[in-house]
Amino acid sequence: MSRVEGLRANSSQFTLERKPFHILGGSIHYFRVPRGYWEDRLLKMKACGLNTLTTYVPWNLHEPERGVFNFEDQLDLEAYLRLAASLGLWVILRPGPYICAEWDLGGLPSWLLRDQNMKLRTTYPGFTAAVNSFFNQLMKKVVPHQYSKGGPIIAVQVENEYGSFAKDEDYMPFMKEALLSRGITELLLTSDNREGLKRGGVKGALETINFQKLNPNDIKYLDGIQPNKPKLVMEYWSGWFDLWGDLHHVYTAEDMIPVVTEILKLDMSINLYMFHGGTNFGFMSGAFAVGIPAPKPMVTSYDYDAPLSEAGDYTTKYHLLRNLFSHYHAQPLPELPSHQERRAYQPVVIHQHLSLWDSLHFTDKSERPVNMENLPVNNNNGQSYGYTLYETTITSEGTLNSKNNIRDRALVFVDKHFVGVLDYKTQELALPDGKGKRTLSLLVENCGRVNYGKTLDDQRKGTSLCNVFSFYRLESSGHWMSMRQRPSFPGFFQARLYVNSFPKDTFIKLPGWSKGVVFINGKNLGRYWSIGPQQTLYVPGPWLHKGDNEVIVFEEQETDGKIQFASSPDYGMTVDVQ
Repeated sequence: MSRVEGLRANSSQFTLERKPFHILGGSIHYFRVPRGYWEDRLLKMKACGLNTLTTYVPWNLHEPERGVFNFEDQLDLEAYLRLAASLGLWVILRPGPYICAEWDLGGLPSWLLRDQNMKLRTTYPGFTAAVNSFFNQLMKKVVPHQYSKGGPIIAVQVENEYGSFAKDEDYMPFMKEALLSRGITELLLTSDNREGLKRGGVKGALETINFQKLNPNDIKYLDGIQPNKPKLVMEYWSGWFDLWGDLHHVYTAEDMIPVVTEILKLDMSINLYMFHGGTNFGFMSGAFAVGIPAPKPMVTSYDYDAPLSEAGDYTTKYHLLRNLFSHYHAQPLPELPSHQERRAYQPVVIHQHLSLWDSLHFTDKSERPVNMENLPVNNNNGQSYGYTLYETTITSEGTLNSKNNIRDRALVFVDKHFVGVLDYKTQELALPDGKGKRTLSLLVENCGRVNYGKTLDDQRKGTSLCNVFSFYRLESSGHWMSMRQRPSFPGFFQARLYVNSFPKDTFIKLPGWSKGVVFINGKNLGRYWSIGPQQTLYVPGPWLHKGDNEVIVFEEQETDGKIQFASSPDYGMTVDVQ
């Protein structure tokens, strides 16, 4: 079709090609879904009656080291945009640089924190220079996929929920200009909750609202600040995220469908956040710190109780939404794509192990104590994620007091014997009696940086307990031992999963293990932790192959020597979203 005019917000209804247009949108983040399943998930979105895909762009994955950019494989944003276009989906792009998204540091790269004066999400020169450098690369990829150039992008969001942060009145104008000056010509939006609407807008961008429960006063307020403009619920929260040590949040279809029905009746547009949540693979989940005494880390699953489950299954919500959205289409909706088969593979037995202590000579080392972000590793970009080991010599017993300087959690050892855990709750440990010089080791885990709220600048990880510590970066290599020799902890544990046919999705279960990380064929599936709620880790079929698959578990404290598999997930005891 020849394209005359893209998405416009000049009256109380959106228009596309000068015809009334209803945004029926849903969020699916390419970085939370294995690339092999992008098409499956987007086809299921289309079959549900949605016409618009929204996605964030995670700066921390695309620029893992300053000046080093990655837009390949799992991060091939252009391939994702082309796929959406080929399936007839429009795209609203939310390029950040800050995305929240329950993602580590809201998607901002941790190397920004090497600058001790850094002020994130402001016009502080160190921040704007980094944003400009990233946007120079990102926008080259984005601009050709705009509607006016024949692509699927009909709108671009300026930053994200700035109204609830709002530390610098010059920041949003800077961010808007960062888009315009690099060739963004489509409709600009901002996105805020009701409170944030007061301070999150920027002249020339349509303001949109985020919520779960419909409050008529909020809609009135939006109308008041923006009369005769179309209304879009940019984030209609279809569920909620989970925190380690809490319960699994569910938001029932009976609660959700009437609200979505009402939104559509009011002739508003909608974007379901999330339509399909996916997974926080690796060390990417953020932490929550609003209204609680200390940050709480988010779980690995980002199922979100969304209409399409973590593994891409249809849910009750999905079928009810499909029925509802079908009334907004002149043609019948596409047939449902077939359901992915899954397998509960037979349990596998750990056949060898490697103690953390035996792997240290393969690691990087620093003689002075600095936080993770300032470690002299990764071409001086610091260490972004995972664990860091701090060591010093002690000559007396007594009490170790962290003075709450551990970020976020440390396993404490004296001469490699486990003494206890220091975290936000436990800040004192009695050290065992002993004579002479002994080695005090603290294995400090970054459990995830806060992704929302006013404390972003304070998310440096590690500790500064003592000024003679050495630092290490952990890598698994070295002399593996058979399980006939008793393992020591923490340690790496290796098994082989043999797959005799076309690989299917599965879920890993680790009863009898306490806390750690699982790798399959070198890919980091994420963290597990016996405190729950989540009790299984999603293993995508495309990450397995026929024959032997290598499974490595890094475990902190205990193992029962085997890895189990299930054909369905266990997210733990549930609680309704309040």
